Amino acid sequence: MAVISAPFAGRPDTDAGAVSDRRSYRLASLDLLRGLVIVIMAIDHVRDFFLAGALQDPTTDPNVTLALFITRWITHFCAPVFVLLAGVSAGLMAARRAPNDLARFLFTRGVWLIAIECFVISTSATFAPAGIPQVGGRFLVTMQVIWAIGASMIVLAGAQKLGRRACLVIGALIIVGHNLLDPIWPQTGLLELKWPLWAALHSQMSAVVGPFMFTFVYPLLPWVGVMLFGFGVAALFERKETSRKESLLKWGLALTAAFVVLRAVGAYGDPNPWQWQARGVTATVIDFLNTTKYPPSLDFVLMTLGPAAILCAFADRIPSAIGGILTTFGRVPFAFYVAHFILIHALSVLLGVSQGFRASQFMTLFLFYPSGYGVSLLGVYVVWAVVIVTLYPYCRWVAGVKARRRDWWLSYL
Repeated sequence: MAVISAPFAGRPDTDAGAVSDRRSYRLASLDLLRGLVIVIMAIDHVRDFFLAGALQDPTTDPNVTLALFITRWITHFCAPVFVLLAGVSAGLMAARRAPNDLARFLFTRGVWLIAIECFVISTSATFAPAGIPQVGGRFLVTMQVIWAIGASMIVLAGAQKLGRRACLVIGALIIVGHNLLDPIWPQTGLLELKWPLWAALHSQMSAVVGPFMFTFVYPLLPWVGVMLFGFGVAALFERKETSRKESLLKWGLALTAAFVVLRAVGAYGDPNPWQWQARGVTATVIDFLNTTKYPPSLDFVLMTLGPAAILCAFADRIPSAIGGILTTFGRVPFAFYVAHFILIHALSVLLGVSQGFRASQFMTLFLFYPSGYGVSLLGVYVVWAVVIVTLYPYCRWVAGVKARRRDWWLSYL
């Protein structure tokens, strides 16, 4: 998640249920959007750890049930929003920090995030710091969204010296143009070990370094483009409220329309073209929306950031009771992310033991959980609700501490 706050000229949040933040530069709509995608993100991770016979990505199967497809598809919005808002936050900081100071800020936080991904998140995903047998006893390091954000911040630390406009252009060129690499880039597999590290810029792959196996779930190049683009569009969020909302709505509609047209034509924008399905309209729509996330294609980015911009324009219409809760989550995305991984994995171990399995069978990545384990999709949503309710007091407390205090280390949480 984006660990940089969203500082800029704006009104303080006053929604019911949200922790009061004394900093006048908070913009409630961005915190609310972060909170919403965090809550949605947790659904996908609960599905990974709990759904019986879970597919790694149900959206790739046009014959999947509509309920399971929607459960996975809505979580596609999370990573693009997190990465974009990290760039926006950095862009807003550029107005009050010297370029060298901002570069140090972004670089140190990028390194911090990568370290957290490698050691804390990866251990939380497996509960096996000594390694897992499925990868030859090595310690599995899963390079996921935190890695993508951290590495993109390191790139942005240097690129931001070019200015917002240059970053906007470079980011847009990467987002629009990186699919030109599809025909010439190595066609790799997530657990394949035969490729050089540079292949991870645009493909999933794995690499062994001593006792560690690094699995690059999130290919880096397109995410760098999204973060640079977010840095470039930060000026939009400095506008007055009415102008900001109008621009968000206009651009959100434009991006969404561009996705529909580009996807329908199918000439460019995604390596996975859609086709009419024999099972009818529902299966065809599922295939139409099955855009590529690893790496995120142009279609994928348009499909997710367009509706996200529209939602941000109307964020103030969400009932205050719900908005306040989401805003609280959105102010501490990093704290939530780390805690929710630990909690979800711990709950999956308890469920496995209750179903007659050994706890040791769950000291591994969810992909290697034993056959016969798990619950129905309804059970997934029950567990998800438990996770959200359990973590809310903790997130409210962390948000309160960050709102009241200015300790330097709090910027890392």
